Amino acid sequence: MKTISKKDQHNITPDQAIDLLHKGNQRFIQNLRFNRNLLQQVNETAEGQYPFAAILSCIDSRTPAELIFDQGLGDIFSIRIAGNIVNDDIIGSLEFACKAAGSKLIVVLGHTNCGAIKGACDGADLGLLTQLLEKIKPAIYQEKTFKEHRDGSNLAYVNEVAKINIRNSIEKILGKSTIIKELIAQESIKIIGGIYDVSSGEVLFFQD
Repeated sequence: MKTISKKDQHNITPDQAIDLLHKGNQRFIQNLRFNRNLLQQVNETAEGQYPFAAILSCIDSRTPAELIFDQGLGDIFSIRIAGNIVNDDIIGSLEFACKAAGSKLIVVLGHTNCGAIKGACDGADLGLLTQLLEKIKPAIYQEKTFKEHRDGSNLAYVNEVAKINIRNSIEKILGKSTIIKELIAQESIKIIGGIYDVSSGEVLFFQD
């Protein structure tokens, strides 16, 4: 499997980028991953990189974007932080990925059974983690379908909060980055949400 070139990146549309990730995830869950020479890709990317997508995901050890989307060196930008939350530095990184480096897609990727979401639901208090979890709290307040058992022990509730948190992160990116909004308006890029199922390995992209 060859490394993505500058020409390849230029010709990929945002919808094709989504399709590349979808097909890669299907290969992953079917254990049919491409055979890549990673050392060769090290050499091929030594002078430059042309990732077609930027993925903001959680630090959870079960969710490495390159593996679950079956991508090689130089194919995607990967930004990881607990709870896939957003801050100015992350938004700046996404602006670099798309405006400066030419990526065609931003994916905000959450996952099921997320420890950060559970911690926020349970009001965890642990050093600087506490202020990180505060960024997840709005999703907890917005979740209205569960009237009881609104804590980290209720996995269905946790997963619903995770979905809302993904959408909130997208809204924050769009609310703070005129660069990303302009690229979307020009149809140069897209931004979508998705959730990774830690039980099946499958990623479901949001349709809205």
